[in-house]
Amino acid sequence: MYLQKLNLANFKNYPAIELDFSDKINSFVGNNGVGKTNLLDAIHYLSFCKSYFNIIDTQNIRHDEDFFMIQGVFVKNPESPDSLICTQKRNQRKVVKLNKKEYERLSDHIGLFPLVMISPHDSNIIYEGSEERRRFIDSFISQFDRVYLDTLINYNKALYQRNSLLKIFYETRSFDKDALEIWDSQLITLGTKIHSKRLSFIEDFTPFFNRFYQYISGNKEQVSITYDSHLNDNSFEVMLTESLPKDRMVQYTTTGIHKDDLIFAINGFQLRKFGSQGQQKSFTIAIKLAQFEYTKNSKGFKPILLFDDIFDKLDDERVEHIIKLATDHNFGQVFITDTQKDRIVNTMKKINSPGKVFIIENNNASELEL
Repeated sequence: MYLQKLNLANFKNYPAIELDFSDKINSFVGNNGVGKTNLLDAIHYLSFCKSYFNIIDTQNIRHDEDFFMIQGVFVKNPESPDSLICTQKRNQRKVVKLNKKEYERLSDHIGLFPLVMISPHDSNIIYEGSEERRRFIDSFISQFDRVYLDTLINYNKALYQRNSLLKIFYETRSFDKDALEIWDSQLITLGTKIHSKRLSFIEDFTPFFNRFYQYISGNKEQVSITYDSHLNDNSFEVMLTESLPKDRMVQYTTTGIHKDDLIFAINGFQLRKFGSQGQQKSFTIAIKLAQFEYTKNSKGFKPILLFDDIFDKLDDERVEHIIKLATDHNFGQVFITDTQKDRIVNTMKKINSPGKVFIIENNNASELEL
């Protein structure tokens, strides 16, 4: 699978742009702030129906314009390419159409055109709170398991209803055990399924991650990912019962899979506190490459891979390992951004594989002859 064409109108800094891509490696080169990452984000939109960086869709509309449009052509079967278009108008809902047919639920699109993006923004998975790491694991599993996505959506709805009921109890100084047990029952059933799926995923995912990290680091460090959940050693039903007095006092549900976390460690110590910048970046890149490999095995075809400014804060040895990895036949279509033209051109020549380099400036792109 690969992205053959990309057309943008009023998306971020681009009034209009049309690009034809190689099915192998495509590089966007230019100074900081010219819009290289915005092109990757547009591709991300086509896969996930949302920005990688900004959850408010209307903020991605070009200044003083009324809408943005992203259109792409994906090729799985050369005889029948898929046309996808995403439009967002101010004060209206987002519309996504596949082959001219509009989705009733955007969640039905997730996983059809899988993609993995590696970006400096990924450091949030290390530095931010547990919500960021849950978002990673949930969005990942949802790409190839729609039942999981539906279960997660229903869990969050039940959680919202239970929290609303706890607030009503507090404000009215009342308590209705039967009403609460309706939502407890749903949380227990749905949460247990989510926990089981997350646990199984981490067990399957970790060997991929370890293999890529050791390759990038040259076997210099030992790393681990541990799934931390209230449900690992406890019954959800018992926990909800025991936490009820506290829940009623604070007016929200204090235990459950919505409190799960991932623990990242290097050489037995917490990565966030004891890992260097290079080690932390190697860790996040290894997570994303493992995500690629896992998705490829689950889908039976190669996702698109986006590298946004991957060379920053990495020593030459680690950069070389990643470049060699990107030339491997295990990868399909790859998109790379960089500020240094010579580095990209030399890399492309070293790869000796079909590809294109685009120079990005003045809200436009020109293809560089290699």
